[in-house]
Amino acid sequence: MKIDKFINCLNCGKRLSPKEQTEGPSCAECVLGMKFEITELEHQNIDEELGKILDFFVSDVSAAFNKDPAAKSLLEVLTGYPGIKAVLLHRVAHFFWTLGMPFIPRYISDIARGITAIEIHPGAKIGSDFFIDHGAGVVIGETAEIGNNVTLYAGVVLGGTTSDPIKRHPTLGNNIVVGTGAKILGPITIGDNVKIGANSVVVNDVPPNSVVVGVPGRVISKKGEKIDKIDLRHGDLPDPLSITLQKLEQRIRELEDKVLDRHKDQEKDEIEIFYGNYGGGI
Repeated sequence: MKIDKFINCLNCGKRLSPKEQTEGPSCAECVLGMKFEITELEHQNIDEELGKILDFFVSDVSAAFNKDPAAKSLLEVLTGYPGIKAVLLHRVAHFFWTLGMPFIPRYISDIARGITAIEIHPGAKIGSDFFIDHGAGVVIGETAEIGNNVTLYAGVVLGGTTSDPIKRHPTLGNNIVVGTGAKILGPITIGDNVKIGANSVVVNDVPPNSVVVGVPGRVISKKGEKIDKIDLRHGDLPDPLSITLQKLEQRIRELEDKVLDRHKDQEKDEIEIFYGNYGGGI
């Protein structure tokens, strides 16, 4: 005999209909009436989480205003920057997500996507001084983790590589700039002070203090220099193909010089033999 996974509503105890059982552990009345159990948290913890939203809001707005040379006023940033709207709504959605509230966090993130064209799953963890410039097409997955002072440009995707409900999205450290259209895929770790070039596809861990470009992304520089708090030079990156061609050209020149030098040495060592009336010998 088959036993249903959910028989009674976990909130009110009412028996679930067959269709309600496919939707989850709560009946339609409890869901629509916002009657559900949430994670029990102390008031102090709730106050701390709400305080973080305010702190993050201040740091995010300041980061956008200071990082973007086109920003003329804080009011302009607050009202006209889709990245700020998306991140603020995400902070609220993430708060409800940590409480275990169903439906509401995803609904808020869906509203944010409709307004800003930026999709951030409410489960994603994002640090302070976070800035999404322009932002259209940015996607941040559920288990993604982002450190402090991170800047993302339009079209960046922090995506997963498996359908299993495990850690499947990237972890970004502090002081990172991710260029337009870059894709960072899988549960990989991006170290501190890293630049990722536009349209790169990163599928492996990246060590700190590195520059990554290409498809797939390759580490082409390890200068050990800390990225400035305000750094918009996501297009100022070396070209690995050009560097490789330059090295090949230099190597060819070195080989040509060696061949020419050896040919000259052989000419000096040649023995001249004379034949004729006066010859017959060396």
